[in-house]
Amino acid sequence: MDIDVEKTFIEELIQHRDKEQLELKLESWLSEELAMLCQDLNTNEQVYVFNMIDRDQAYQTFELLDLNAQVLLLDVLRNRQVQLILNDMSADNRTALLEQLDTEQLNKLIKLLTQKERRVALSLLGYPEDSIGRLMTPDYIAVNQDWTVRETLDYIRRVGEKSETLDVLYIVDDMGYLIDDIKVGDILIAEDAVPVKDLLDGKYTSLLVTDDEEVAVKSFSTTNRVALPVTDAGGLLLGIITVDDILDLAKKEDTEDIQKIGAVEALQDPYMDVGFSEMIRKRAPWLVVLFVGELFTASAMGFFEDEIAKAVVLALFIPLIVSSGGNSGSQAATLIIRALALGEITVGDWWRIMRKEIRTGLLLGLILGTLGFARVGLWNVFTNLYGEHWLYIGLTIGSSLMFVVVWGTIMGSMMPLLLKHLGADPATSSAPFIATLVDVTGLIIYFSIAALLLTGTLL
Repeated sequence: MDIDVEKTFIEELIQHRDKEQLELKLESWLSEELAMLCQDLNTNEQVYVFNMIDRDQAYQTFELLDLNAQVLLLDVLRNRQVQLILNDMSADNRTALLEQLDTEQLNKLIKLLTQKERRVALSLLGYPEDSIGRLMTPDYIAVNQDWTVRETLDYIRRVGEKSETLDVLYIVDDMGYLIDDIKVGDILIAEDAVPVKDLLDGKYTSLLVTDDEEVAVKSFSTTNRVALPVTDAGGLLLGIITVDDILDLAKKEDTEDIQKIGAVEALQDPYMDVGFSEMIRKRAPWLVVLFVGELFTASAMGFFEDEIAKAVVLALFIPLIVSSGGNSGSQAATLIIRALALGEITVGDWWRIMRKEIRTGLLLGLILGTLGFARVGLWNVFTNLYGEHWLYIGLTIGSSLMFVVVWGTIMGSMMPLLLKHLGADPATSSAPFIATLVDVTGLIIYFSIAALLLTGTLL
C-alpha cells in the first residue's frame, strides 16, 4: 500500500466525518501503516483515527509512534481509550513512556492501570535510570525443569499469546531461579514424555537487572539471540529483554555519540521537535568552550609575534600546520571512540594503542611532511617566492607537519581513553575539541622547529 496516495483519501474521509468508510478502510491496515499515517496527521486527526480502529490496532499503533506524539495523545484521547492502551502496551514500551511524564501526569496514568500492571510499572520505574531493569518486560514464558514436553506445550498454548517472544523458553526451579533457556524448536521436536531438564545444556547468557544499558547492547552483539533473560544478583528471573528494544537503544546511543563528537550536547528529541531555546542551550556551551580554546591559539601566535614579523612567510603556513594536526587528531579520536563503543578495545589497551598511533602518525606525518616540502620546492622553482633560504623553509614546514600530525594522533587516541578512565563519556572528546587543543600545541611545535632551523637565516 502506498501511504502517500492513501493519505489524501483518508484526510478527506476525516474532514467529511465519514465514519463508516473510514472504519472500513482502516480495518485491514497494519499497525506499522497506521503509525506512518499518524505521523502526517495533526493531533485531532490522529484522535479521530484512533476512534476508528479496534483495541489491538490502537495499542500496537500507539507503541510505534515516537514518544512526543504519545505524550500529546495521552492528553486528548478518551480516558477509557488511554486506559486500554496503557494496560495493553508491553511493559518496556510503557516504561519508556512513563519516564517522560511529570509527577502529576504520571500519578494520574498509574491509577488507570490494573493492579497487576501497576505493580509491574512501579517495579520497572524503581530501577536506576539507564539500567537494564528499565528495558525489560515481564511478558515471557518460564517453565519448570521437571515438566514434560507435553506439559510445556500445553502451557505455551494457554499463556503464549501474552508473551513478548515465543522463540525462547526460560527454565526455572520451584523458586523461580533461572536454570537455563531453550529454543521452542527443541521442544517441538522432542518426545512428549521427555522431561524438559533432559533437553538442557546449561549454556545460557543472562543480564543483571542493575547493569547499564550498554551491557545489554554488547551482550546481544556477541550472543546472536532474539531475547536475553534478566535476573537479580541471586539469579531470580525477573524479565527478559528483546532484540527490538536493543536495536532502538543502539540507535539512540549511536545518535548521542555522533552528536557529542560534533560538539553538541545530546538531543533528547528528534531534530525537528527540538525547540529553538533548547537548541541554543545544547549548542552554545560547547561553542563557548571551543572559542575560549581558540583564544589560546591567538595568545600563542602573539607569543611568536617577533618570529612572524621577521619571517612573514611562516604565517602563510599556519592554517596548513594546525589543520593537519587537528584532522589527524579527529581521525584518531573517532576511531578510538567507536572501538570503545563496540568493545574492541579497553582502557587497559592504552599502551598498545599509543604505540600503534605513534607508528601510524609518523608515517602519515611523513607523507604530509613530504608533500609540504615538495610544495615549497615547486613554488620556489616557478616563483622564487621563498628566496635563497627556501630549503630551510621547506624543511621547517615538512618537519612541523610530521611532528604535529604525530602529536595530533596521540592526543586524539589518548583523550577518549582518559575520559573513559575518569568515568566520563569518551564521545565528549569531540573532534572540534581535539582540533582546538592541537591548534594551540601545533603552533608551539611549528614555531619551535622554525626557531631551531631558521635561526641565523630568516630569524
